[in-house]
Amino acid sequence: MVTPLFSITPPTYTSLPSESLRLLWNDEFDAPTGTPPDPAKWGYDLGGKGWGNQEYQYYTDAPENAAQDGNRNLVITARETSEQERDRLGRWYGPARYSSARLLTQGKFSFTHGVVEARIRVPYGPGIWPALWMLGEDFGPVLWPHCGEIDIMENIGREPDIVHGTIHGPGYCGGDGIGGPLALPQGQALTDDFHLFAIEWLAGQIRRA
Repeated sequence: MVTPLFSITPPTYTSLPSESLRLLWNDEFDAPTGTPPDPAKWGYDLGGKGWGNQEYQYYTDAPENAAQDGNRNLVITARETSEQERDRLGRWYGPARYSSARLLTQGKFSFTHGVVEARIRVPYGPGIWPALWMLGEDFGPVLWPHCGEIDIMENIGREPDIVHGTIHGPGYCGGDGIGGPLALPQGQALTDDFHLFAIEWLAGQIRRA
């Protein structure tokens, strides 16, 4: 039986029968303003090594870059660093002009097959690339792309109305990943409001919900 992951209210969009739905994991970010993400649920990637994408920012675990806002939101902030921060943080190709946060559940939670959803309001602007994605639990011992990757949502800053969903694996990774874009109706932008991004991950099939 499939045991999906879903939020407090079971999703109505899923093709799975309601009797198979069971909550496995959730975070409603309902802590007071300034509270970091729950360390029992979230960890951080740290550093400014470019992460295979020539990223300018240095990822930190500081509340200035990731904290709850008191309104049931986790706010991830990309910010320009001070001169003192740049000298302290460094970066793989020079001083760290920007800092941000990169959160993950690695070592804290994993599952196979189910429904995954997140309610997100994305930022906007050149150089911004917010994403929600999953890597295989064996990432580390088995390097990418052999561990597999499911990109639930990626938004490129220069494309304010388009979201991308892609899967990667050996022989179909990077620009050869399997997936495609989804565009909002003309005149709408993802940054205008919160949107629910979700997939059904079933045996032999991944559906964009």
